[in-house]
Amino acid sequence: MNMKSFLFIFLSTSISVAKVVYVVPIQGTIDLGLPPFIERVISKAETAGADGVIFDIDTFGGRVDAATQIKDAILDADLLTVAFINRRAISAGALISLSCEKIYITGGGTIGAATAVDMSGKKGSEKVISYMREEMASTAEKRGRNIDIAKGMVDEDLFFTHLLLDSDSVLVEDLEGRKEGKLITLTTEQAIKYKIADGETETLDNLLKLLGLEDAEIRNVDVNWSENIVRFLTDPVVASLLMTFGFLGILFELQSPGWGIPGTFGAVCLTLSLGASTIAELATMTDLLIVLAGLALLFIEGFLIPGFGVAGIAGVSVLIFGIYKLLIPEVPVGEDVYSRAFDGMVIGVVGGLIALILLFRLMIKTKFWNKLTSPGVQSKDEGYSISIGLEEFVGKTGETTSDLRPSGWVTVGNKKLFVVSEGEYIQKGEKVSILSVDGNRVVVRNNCSNLKE
Repeated sequence: MNMKSFLFIFLSTSISVAKVVYVVPIQGTIDLGLPPFIERVISKAETAGADGVIFDIDTFGGRVDAATQIKDAILDADLLTVAFINRRAISAGALISLSCEKIYITGGGTIGAATAVDMSGKKGSEKVISYMREEMASTAEKRGRNIDIAKGMVDEDLFFTHLLLDSDSVLVEDLEGRKEGKLITLTTEQAIKYKIADGETETLDNLLKLLGLEDAEIRNVDVNWSENIVRFLTDPVVASLLMTFGFLGILFELQSPGWGIPGTFGAVCLTLSLGASTIAELATMTDLLIVLAGLALLFIEGFLIPGFGVAGIAGVSVLIFGIYKLLIPEVPVGEDVYSRAFDGMVIGVVGGLIALILLFRLMIKTKFWNKLTSPGVQSKDEGYSISIGLEEFVGKTGETTSDLRPSGWVTVGNKKLFVVSEGEYIQKGEKVSILSVDGNRVVVRNNCSNLKE
């Protein structure tokens, strides 16, 4: 053996590659902001060539659709995934735990009770229970864990007396959830006994020793600012408020010429709401098309049919329905999600209207508003005039190009004027006379009214 070969072998055996483990917290309520975070961490760990990802779990559950997305991300991971149940993994937390290759649990911990319930605690429909039951069963089957126990965590109508463990039939007497009408929730000892968990440990350091990764570099990862924003914006109440402010802002903008603060504010709110919903996979293409259809009807009402009529009412209705659809996920859900979506929509619409009224009342009392709307008092005595040269049209006759309710558009010769009637409704295509001009306020009367008088 020559010297170069010897040195190569010596260096290869003496230099060890540093091991890396990512630690990810899954704590508190599981919402739609968590899946993008979990997917980002798994992708980052795979790119870095990490030896594994440990999920530090302590949760009472949350959204089924969010847990399903997290489960899919973990099952698709190309590295070791470990659930460290740091006290409890209830409901959606149980599904996430079962998706990991290894499960370790602290003393006094629990896992289970994964049935779907609504906000009042009532059991979900059979459709929802069936979906969640089979999600749990297929996940347990994928990881080689007992399917009957996984199903029993969801469906209280199931019961059994024996379980098949390591090809042996085992009599089960210590599980209350084996009885009909009872859900399965496992203690630490039971989870290990029935092969749901791989072992018990109290600390992360000891868990690393059990995994043979005691010398690994630990990289703790937490939700970043953008993911926190997504979690906040996808809250049902916040999302519906944003949508309400969005379409109200644009609606107010359409009632005035040009483009200003209300339209800009509305566009920003809509962008935030739709963007967050798309990132969280809450908004589907159908939902977005419904919202865009509502906005299109409002634009038609504003620019092509001045006033507020059928197109405007239809636009508002379609937009509100789109808001409701945006708050409902595509996966099967229980009545609690529909209820939260409806409550969020109602709170958003009503709250948005109240907030806008209060905001307007506060704004008109501020110095900034006074400067913005009337930067200086300019009286006639000082030689100022608010005339914009429309006085010459007084007494002339024109034709309405939109319905006047009581405002709208009139054409006088080659001039198009924004006018207001004396309070009466005047249809499009009627002949009107210009009664008076006060600055930019042009008052008209229907010629038919003159004939009647």
